[in-house]
Amino acid sequence: MYYRFGKVFHFISILLFVFVFLYTYSALPDLVGFEQSESGEFTKSGSKSTFFYIGIIAFGVLNLILALPAKMIEKQSTPNLKRLFPKGDSITDYMVTWMYSFMGVINVSLSIMSLFVHAINNQNEIGTGSFAFFFYLVPVLFVVWIIALFWILLQKFKSIQQ
Repeated sequence: MYYRFGKVFHFISILLFVFVFLYTYSALPDLVGFEQSESGEFTKSGSKSTFFYIGIIAFGVLNLILALPAKMIEKQSTPNLKRLFPKGDSITDYMVTWMYSFMGVINVSLSIMSLFVHAINNQNEIGTGSFAFFFYLVPVLFVVWIIALFWILLQKFKSIQQ
């Protein structure tokens, strides 16, 4: 039942990424800076199209790699998965929810990184300091989701021992 919330969060995060990424792409100059020196000059830069293709490929690959196991567990695709994660089990529901919500966290993180690139290249519109909260939020989200994964696995090991 909970996996539906994970799927909704994943879907909303996809929409957020697409909106933010296209907004960022449209506002970028032809030469995109990724790192600045103390004097404000770009030390690492690349073309706008390279940024676009790397961003889309990273988004697609990460979502595909993480969606495949979730779909396999959800559809009970192999006998081992049927035995390990039986349909209707609460641990199975938690695991599928975790996978979809983790994809959502990754998509939100990619959106924040995209906004940071936008802030570096358009400093007259938005400063990089305004994203400080979000930069601290990303590792906190990852730590919370990894702790949740260990909790789910601990619950699964307890249920196997019984």
